[in-house]
Amino acid sequence: MTNTRIEPTGIAPPAANYVHAVKSTATEHILHSSGVVPASADGTVPSDVVEQARTVWSNISAILTEAAMEVSDIVSVTTYVTPGNDLAAIMAERDVALSGHVAASTLVIVPELAQAAWKMEISVVAAR
Repeated sequence: MTNTRIEPTGIAPPAANYVHAVKSTATEHILHSSGVVPASADGTVPSDVVEQARTVWSNISAILTEAAMEVSDIVSVTTYVTPGNDLAAIMAERDVALSGHVAASTLVIVPELAQAAWKMEISVVAAR
């Protein structure tokens, strides 16, 4: 299985630490997560958006582990954030969680999420 970065020279480079696309070939397993929310195992939700991002990425790590996958298998990240939050800090937490791995990534500002305490959630696609 191979995940190949698609980085066309005829378009502007990515605006942050991501690639325009990832092509997966000969995959045996594809994982599509739901929106992973910033709730800890005990149900608590941190109030700070950076802590929420860390909680979300911790939850994503647990999902990948359960699926016998790794962060390096992530090919796409979609981040949903409510208005007024520090987007650079959220992207920085993504970069920390991905440990140098880059994937296709989209960040969407939404008016609200399913619970008022949630300032962000992330869905991923992983291929192995």
